[in-house]
Order: sequence, then C-alpha cells, then structure tokens
Amino acid sequence: MTVMKTSMRNFFAHKGRMALSAVAVLLSVAFVCGTLVFTDTMNTTFDKLFAATSSDVTVSAEGASDTGETTSGNGKPPAMPAAVLDEVRGARGVKSAEGSVFSSAVTVVDADKDNLSPSSGAPTIVGSWNANEARTMKVTSGAAPEGAGQIMVDADTADKHDLKIGDEIGVITAVGTHTAKISGIATFTVTNPGAAIFYLDTPTAQRALVGEPDVYTNVNVTAAAGVSDDQLKKNVTAAIGADYKVQTAKETADANREEVGDFLNVMKYAMLGFAGIAFLVGIFLIINTFSMLVAQRTREIGLMRAIGSSRRQVNRSVLAEALLLGFVGSVLGIGAGVGLAIGLMKLMGMTGMNLSTDDLTVAWTTPVIGLVLGVVVTVLAAYLPARRAGKISPMAALRDAGAPADAKASAVRAVLGLLLTGAGGFGLYLAAAADKASEGSLWLGLGVVLTLIGFVVVGPLLAGGVVRVLGAVLLRAFGPVGRMAERNALRNPRRTGATGAALMIGLALVACLSVVGSSMVASATEQLDKTVGTDFIIQSDQGKPINSQAVQAVKDAPGVERVTEYKILDADLTTPDGKTSKTQSISAADPSYATDLRTETVAGKLADAYRPDSMSVPEGFARDHGIKVGSKVDVAFKDGTTGALTVRAITSDDVVIDKGSMYASIATAATYVPADKMPLDLLVFASAKEGQQDAAYTSLKAALHDYPQYVVRDQTDYKEALKDQIGQLLNLIYGLLALAIVVAVLGVVNTLALSVVERTREIGLMRAIGLSRRQLRRMIRMESVVIALFGALLGLGLGIGWGATAQQLLALEGLKVLEIPWPTITGVFVASAFVGLFAALIPAFRAGRMNVLNAIATE
Repeated sequence: MTVMKTSMRNFFAHKGRMALSAVAVLLSVAFVCGTLVFTDTMNTTFDKLFAATSSDVTVSAEGASDTGETTSGNGKPPAMPAAVLDEVRGARGVKSAEGSVFSSAVTVVDADKDNLSPSSGAPTIVGSWNANEARTMKVTSGAAPEGAGQIMVDADTADKHDLKIGDEIGVITAVGTHTAKISGIATFTVTNPGAAIFYLDTPTAQRALVGEPDVYTNVNVTAAAGVSDDQLKKNVTAAIGADYKVQTAKETADANREEVGDFLNVMKYAMLGFAGIAFLVGIFLIINTFSMLVAQRTREIGLMRAIGSSRRQVNRSVLAEALLLGFVGSVLGIGAGVGLAIGLMKLMGMTGMNLSTDDLTVAWTTPVIGLVLGVVVTVLAAYLPARRAGKISPMAALRDAGAPADAKASAVRAVLGLLLTGAGGFGLYLAAAADKASEGSLWLGLGVVLTLIGFVVVGPLLAGGVVRVLGAVLLRAFGPVGRMAERNALRNPRRTGATGAALMIGLALVACLSVVGSSMVASATEQLDKTVGTDFIIQSDQGKPINSQAVQAVKDAPGVERVTEYKILDADLTTPDGKTSKTQSISAADPSYATDLRTETVAGKLADAYRPDSMSVPEGFARDHGIKVGSKVDVAFKDGTTGALTVRAITSDDVVIDKGSMYASIATAATYVPADKMPLDLLVFASAKEGQQDAAYTSLKAALHDYPQYVVRDQTDYKEALKDQIGQLLNLIYGLLALAIVVAVLGVVNTLALSVVERTREIGLMRAIGLSRRQLRRMIRMESVVIALFGALLGLGLGIGWGATAQQLLALEGLKVLEIPWPTITGVFVASAFVGLFAALIPAFRAGRMNVLNAIATE
C-alpha cells in the first residue's frame, strides 16, 4: 500500500508532465480500437445486407461466380433458359421461385452522358425488379418500371446526382445502349454499402443486359415450411441436373463475406501496422518521460532507500506510475477509438459508401485489446527507467551522483548498436546482391529491422557527432545563445538520441517509400518511352472491357490510321514436357500490337507469333518447360476448343510492361473460340496519321463522348496517370504515418518541457546574469530544432538506404531506374526544423515566464 500511495502521489504531482505521454498512449490505442470497431461495423453491415438479399436457394447460370457476380469476358452475364424456372418450381419443397436478370458490367449515364457510377469503387448494378429485390428496397417515390421506356433508381444515387422522376437514363452494356426515363425511386431498407442500383422490368432487362428474351441469370427459390435450405438445394439439383450452380443462402452469404473480408482484412492489418509504428514511437516518449522523472527525483529516491525502501519497492513504485499512466491513456484511447470509427464511417459516407451508426459494432475484445496493449506497452517502456532507479545507491542518490554503471552501460550500448547496425547493413548488401527478388526480400526485411534497432541503440553515440555538426552549421551564427542550445542538446546524449529516434522512425519510412515510389514511376516511364510505339491508349480505369460499339467509334474517328485490339483469354496449356499448366492468360491482339508494344525477344521475332496457329511464350516459362522456337503447345481455350499452336517467339523477362505475357493473334483465338464467347477488348491502341496527332486526339475524345467509362490517353497522359496513382497511394501512407510523427512531436515537447523543469535553477542563474526572456526562448527553440533535425537526418539517411536497396530488388522485376526524390527529401528535412520550432513553443513560453528568484531558490 505504501508503494501504491507513493506512486499515486508522484503521478498526480507530475500530472502535467504525464499528460503528453498519456496522449501518446491515447492516440495509439485509439487507432487500434478505431480500426477494430470500423472493420467490425463494416462486417456487420455487409452481413446484414447479404442475409437480407440471399434467397433460401439461388440457382445461377454456368460460369457465374460464388458471389453472384455474373459478368463474363464477353461483357454479357452468363444466362440460362427460362425453362429452368419451370423445372425449379416443380422440385419438391419449393414454395416459390422467381427468375431474375442482373449485371454489373454496365455503365449508366444521365442525359448529359455523365457517368453515374459510384466514385468509391462500389459496383453499379442493373437488374430486373422482382419480389426478391423488394425485400431490401421500398419504392418511396413514383412507381416500379413497366415497359422498355422506364427505369427505377435507388434513392442514394438519385440524391447524389440530383436525379428526378422523368429524367432520361442511358444503360451502356455489351449489347448496346438502352435509354429509359426514371419511373420511380427506391430506398434501401438495409444499409447501402455504396452501390448504385438501377431496375428495369424483366423482359427489358433480358434484352438490354443479355440480348436475348426468355433467359435468366439467377433463379431465387423460397423453401416450403419445414424444408431446410440444404434439403431444398438437393431437391433443386436433382430436378435441374448438375449444369447449374446451386447455393444455399448461407453459401451465398459466406462467399460474399469472404470476398468483402479479403478487402477489409488488407485495410485492417495495414492500419494496425501503422498503429504499431505509433506504439513504437510512443515507447521512446514514455522511456524519456520516466527517465527524466527518475533523474529529477534522484534525491527523493535516495531518501526512500535510506529509510528502508528496497530496490524492488523503488522499482515497483515507478512501474505503478506507468501502470496508472497506461490505464488512463488506454481508457481514454478506447473512447477516442469509437469516435474515430464513427469519423471514418462519416468519411466513407462522403465517398459514397453509406454506413449507419445503428450498425456500430464494439466487440468485447476491442476494449480488452486496447487496454491490455496500452498498459503492457507503457509498463514495458517504463521498465528500463524503473530498473535504473532501483540501482541507485542511497548515498549516491543523496549526492545526486546518478547511477554508477552509466559509463559502462553507455560503452556496451555503443558496441551493441554498432554491431546491430553493421549486421543490418550487411543484410541490405545481401538483399541488393540477390539474384532473385524472393530471396532478396528476406534479407531486405532483416536488414531494415537490424539497422533500425541499431540506429536506435547507437543513437546517443551518433548524437554527439551529428549535433556538433548541426550546431556548427546552424547555431554558431547565433552567438552564445546558439552555443548554449548546442550544449543543452549534447548534455544528455541518451535523451537526445531517444527523442531523435522517435522522429527518425516515421521519417525513415517516408523516405523509403518516396524513393521506391519515385523509382517505380521513373522506371515505368523509361519503359513506356522505350517500348510503346502507339500514340493513344484507350481503356477503362475501372477495369471494364471495351464494348464493340466503342471500338467501332474509335476506328471511325477522323485522323486515326491504325487501331489495335487487345483481349485476354484463359486457357490450359499442355507443353512438350507433358505438363499441363492450368488457367494461363493468353494475350490475343491484332498483328500491329508487335509494333505498338516493342517487346524484346530472346529467340524468334514477335511479329511471327501473330501468324496463324502461332504464339509466343515468356522466357521463364520456356525455360521451365523446355520450349524452343518451333515447339508445339496444346492450348485448350476456355469456352472453346483445343489447338496445337507453334511457338514462334520467346519474349524476354527483362521487361516491365506485359511481363510474362503469352501472345497470339485474335484471328488464331477466333479459330477455337466461338464469336459469342469471345471476350471483349481489355484495351485498344490507336495511332494517328502522320502529322495529325492533335486532331486525332481530339476526335477520339469526341468519338467516345457517349462512353464516359473509357479514357483516351496519349503517352504523356498515361505517364501522369501512373504518377498520380502511385502518388495517391503514397499520400495515403504518409497520412497514416502522420500518426507516428504526431506522437514523435509530442515526445520532443515532453522532453523539452521536462528538460526546462530539470534546469530550473540553471535558467534562473542565466536570467540573473543578464539572459533576456527572448534569448532564453530562442535557446530552447534552437535546442528543439537541432534535436528534430538530428532525428530527420538519421531517418532520411536510413530511409534512402532502405529505398535504394528495395529498388535493387525491383530491378530484378524490370524496374531498373533508381530515382531519389530530392525535392521531397529536402522538403521533409526543412519541415522537420519547423516541427522543432512548433514543439518548442509551449516549453519556451513556460521557461520565459519563470520568476528569476524562485528559479534560483529551486533545489
């Protein structure tokens, strides 16, 4: 009880100094709990949706996926004859059955040809209005569609795009473009996760989506009373045979849940990873806080030891304070995490994914994880200062002599840090020298971890040299004030090293990712310049295939000399070694593709691969299967027949664009795949007539005005789009890393605040001999800046090394250009100085307000 009372008294005596450490714990726990609550809520939302939309049993056409997505390569959903519906209705245990048609391979536009698809990436679905849809949708305005001229839209999409009853809508499919006017607006009775839903009547949906009457993509079956879903599935399968996919409601919901879960897990673990980085940074803040508090209470600890307190009791006293700090920070963090989750839900709502707070899910494990994590991390971080406090002998403490083993411990720390850093550097060297990316990535990971730990451990040793250099460059110009700031930063290298290390971690990751991202863009740009011989690339940014009407519009555009179509077909390949490679992708294109994309070959000519019954294979595939130019490969096309194709070329693996592709002509593919099963073009290349590039660019954009889902890009546009994609990803990562940097800034603030308290008497004496308040504040700001720049130098240097090594591994995949983004690196370094200035504002202000006489009288 005495230990706990002492801990409580010390905690509340230093509550102001504990606050920033508590904020660090709060932020880290909030990010963890917010991530868990947000993903759990997303799961709850989708579970409710899947449960509400799944029939007792669903029958789908052959080729449909387990999730109900029914789009095939030719842009039409796989369909089954209407006679299947009668067979299902005749099965035992069927209460009712209803046929439906839907497709997500659609683009819906308004009268101005503006795309109505969600910006969040959620699907656009056009289907038939039926009783199954009425389970989750309620017509709240107008009426359900009747006849070819009517269409109904969901309320969220109508609100977002200001659609009203009577407005004209265009549905673009592989069959053509169907226009209709809005007859009604339907509202979700469950949470809409962001999809845009449009409804036609069944006959119109059959013609507009499939191009055939009397077909369905799905049959929704309801079980009679007392009949289980599993039994109903068996009965339906017996009635219609094994040519169709039959799933129970649970199987359909599980398949949908698995698909959504894959996406959510990636997001969940990525965010938890950044929370872990914030926790790591927070550890340095907590270590510094307790180290300085222990140092300030050295005489008090000595008195406790002198009157009988044991090392263990002193140790427990410090750890009890950490326990209280971790508990308070974690409890507040759990509450903040729920608020963060609600904020993320609101943010997702702005992008079109509507998540209701009614579905807010806080599992019992979430607060437990947050509490345990926050408390354990805090106590572990405080262990070293607590152990150090327990080692101080009573007499040494009363003399303020400190711990006797400090010098020896510093030497051991320096040696250990150098060894770890050297081992990490050797790991990075092995990664850069690796022949295979898979092997090199293991060495890269090991090198990153060891160099990071090594720099953290050796930080105090580096602080002495780096701070002196920074002082000579930046601080000496400020005269005595600058020299005092430098000496203050050098006074306790361990403290400066730990404070700088907290900032170093976040900036090292920023620098590493910047180098990797810039190198990827530079490498891809070089490859585009070297290999792409066409003027324009037409494709969908959503990955949708290009329908035949749009391809024809491209061919008819004025100023266009050559158009190359490009398709992807799946096939099973049986090679000369007798092995069968399942589901390989064949890139079928027009012969002009060999000119539009100048792919290097190691044997044969790529143009010969477009001869009848010919193909190319990549270098690695040829080596693995003993294939040479002239070898025969049996190609069993999906939805088609098998042909024996002759290998006319072997392409190099030392490329970026289309690496690993197998090429054949569209004419060859058409020999074995029926026209109605032939996939649509994935992209189209177009080349302008000599001297008409600008006119062709304008005419292509005009030709595709009615097809807003497709984008026309010249090579400059394509490079910018690639740069923007990588830039957006990096900005997202930088935003998440900002959490760790915020915690690091709190560490600088806390270190300075405690340092000011520690030097109260010294500050009073300096004021007494003539140091002005302005000079005092400047000194503290300079000290903060030099500590921040020390952390930035270490972090940026470490990150550049990591990024350069990672680029060497990417070079094995064809990304051979190393580009260090010096403007970004310089900007981060300069920004670090402003971070130091910002962190010093409050400590400098408090120092300037000290009463001189009271400060001198402080013991």
